[in-house]
Amino acid sequence: MVRTDSTMVPLGTPAPDFRLPDPSGNEFALADFADAPALLVMFLCNHCPFVQHVRRELALLTDRWAARGVAVVGINSNDVDAHPDDSPEHMADEARAVGYRFPYLFDATQDVAKAYRAACTPDFFLYDAEGTLAYRGQMDSSRPGNDVPVTGEDLDAAIDAVLAGESVPEPHHPSMGCNIKWKPGNEPPWFG
Repeated sequence: MVRTDSTMVPLGTPAPDFRLPDPSGNEFALADFADAPALLVMFLCNHCPFVQHVRRELALLTDRWAARGVAVVGINSNDVDAHPDDSPEHMADEARAVGYRFPYLFDATQDVAKAYRAACTPDFFLYDAEGTLAYRGQMDSSRPGNDVPVTGEDLDAAIDAVLAGESVPEPHHPSMGCNIKWKPGNEPPWFG
C-alpha cells in the first residue's frame, strides 16, 4: 500500500466530462448531473483500507447529501488485472453490502481519473451549480488507526457552503489514501 495525498487541483477548475458504466452496464455522464446544485465526484475502490475505513459513514452521508439535492457519483479507476477485488462484479457486491445508492462507475481506461487528476482512494471533488471546483480534499481527519472518529465534517461543511452559494473557507486539507492502481505504463506525471 502506497499512501498518497490528493493533487489539490486549483479551485474554479471546470468538471471534466465523463461517460462511464456502472457494473450493470448503465452509462452515466457529467451532463446527467447538470441540474444539480452541487456534484460530488469521489474516486473510490473496494479493497483500499482508507476507503474501507470510511465506507459505512460515507454511505450514510451520501444519502443525506442526495436528499438535499446533491448529485453524487463514485468512480473506480483501479487496474483490475492487478487488483481483481476492484472488478465491476465486486463493485456491485460492495455497493449492495455497504449501502451505496449513488452510481458507482468503472473507469476501465483510467482516462477519467487522469482528467480529474485523481491520485488516491478516496479522493473527493465537489463542484458548484456552474460545474466549477469548489472543494477538493479530505472527508475528515480520520484515518485508519488514528482513533479520530469518521464524521465527514470537512466534506459536510463544504457541501453546506456550496448549497448556500458561498465559497468553501480555506485551508482545504488533502485527502489521503492508497494510490490509484495505475496500469503499467499508464501512470500520470503526478504519480510517484
